[in-house]
Amino acid sequence: MLTTPRAVSRFHWMALVGFICGFVLMTGGYLLVYAANQTDTNSWKAMPGPEQLVPPIAPPAVIKDWKRDYPQYQPLGNGDTVEAPKAKPGTLNPPDIHTFGGRTRSSFAFDLSPDEPFEQVLERERGQRASIREQQHQLLEARYDLTPRFVEGATMTRGKPIPMGPTARLPQGLTWEQLAKKTPEEIKSETLFPYLPMPHPLHSTGGMVFPGMMTEIHQERERFDVVHDIPEHFLPEFPPPLFLTSRPDLGDVSQGQEVTNENFYQLFDGVLSPVQFDGLRLLVEKIPQQQFNATDDRKTMAPSRGVACLDCHVNGHTNGAIHLNPDTRPQFSRFRIETPSLRGVNIQKTFGSKRALVSVEDFSEFENRSAYFDHDQATAEKKGRRDLTRNEVMKMAQFQKLVDFPPAPKLDVFGRLDSEKATEQEMRGQDLFNGKAKCAACHPPPYFTDNLMHDLRVERFYRGRAEGSIKTFPLRGIKDSPPYLHDGRLLTLEDTVEFFALVTGVSLTKEEKADLTAYLRAL
Repeated sequence: MLTTPRAVSRFHWMALVGFICGFVLMTGGYLLVYAANQTDTNSWKAMPGPEQLVPPIAPPAVIKDWKRDYPQYQPLGNGDTVEAPKAKPGTLNPPDIHTFGGRTRSSFAFDLSPDEPFEQVLERERGQRASIREQQHQLLEARYDLTPRFVEGATMTRGKPIPMGPTARLPQGLTWEQLAKKTPEEIKSETLFPYLPMPHPLHSTGGMVFPGMMTEIHQERERFDVVHDIPEHFLPEFPPPLFLTSRPDLGDVSQGQEVTNENFYQLFDGVLSPVQFDGLRLLVEKIPQQQFNATDDRKTMAPSRGVACLDCHVNGHTNGAIHLNPDTRPQFSRFRIETPSLRGVNIQKTFGSKRALVSVEDFSEFENRSAYFDHDQATAEKKGRRDLTRNEVMKMAQFQKLVDFPPAPKLDVFGRLDSEKATEQEMRGQDLFNGKAKCAACHPPPYFTDNLMHDLRVERFYRGRAEGSIKTFPLRGIKDSPPYLHDGRLLTLEDTVEFFALVTGVSLTKEEKADLTAYLRAL
């Protein structure tokens, strides 16, 4: 329909009237707001909302009579667990560290900014080093017969003699057979348990301590405050051979050398892929650690570049270096840990003796980021933590998963002894391992681990703090890895058999224990 000029004029007029009305209304609104602002000068400030919409934060729920007689509950003062004493780093070990529990004022083990100058710390702690060494030696002598004794006709893979036990000292007149007939309650009440937890030589400070066979060559690894305590004949070969799952044809790919930053390229060029090569490079790279660093609260005479993964896990195995587990507090409640072997990590699913990390990648990252610094992030930043990327961690794992167990010529592809190669004693030991001794319940072949964690409840046998769950370590190549258990309290395989027979309640004769030990050496 066509629009006439008169209709257009009427439309324009109506639009003009609408605009004028809108303008008046809008202007009136602004005037009203302006007037309100003139009467309330604080209207721009925020005000609390309705109380019913912002309830106060409630206190936590509380049950006042929460203490119960739980199986693992060890209240302070009942004779098993006592309050851990306050002690600054460098304090000599008090007796019975394994009984210390409770809480301390802080989870941070060390001061971020120590007040005492480095020179004073050096003078005092270097001066007491001999006393610390003697104190720990007396403890070991009281617990063990440290006389060198070796298994006739048997050696570790490279040829070092295998130490023979049992070394634990029993009270005069008591035999292992008599001890095994006693109940856990009797053993505890009569203080007869021969395998108490092993303390760090300087528990108040803790940290990495390298064995003398290494510090004699690498003096930069020697601390001024403490020395390693286990005699060398109870330690692994140094350096140990290195076998790769990818190159069994090469035998010991380390060619008898300790693999370090100085020689890894020459030893592995043409053997590893570029990714594996870069992983090995990272494993021999020096990284700051709590006691080995450039700060004034280090434990080395000169500033240190740090330690490498393969300084403890020498050639993918272990040299027996010790530490304290990082993830326990208070300081005196931390557990001593022996460096585990990296052999066979490709078949393992849990890592860290007590932490149950689920991949070697996680373990590698955790060790560098946290365990190196006693699980203390603040001091890690201070000392120069090296944050590895996930790409770098992946490369490190690529190499670690190549580290193989040593050859076991008497085992078949199923992890069973070849009757044509094994001795009669070893065959009897295998039957015991899979039967009466119940070892295979946690250590099934072919790699002799169930990849789980177990609580042996060893505190049933002595007055002390509960130890909790420990991972099942693989037994392949076990003859190369003394001392045993997570803290190294079992110096020989004979001690290991005695310990597990006692805590599991398995009744074995002296001859059966000898058969079982012979079998373990064949793995």
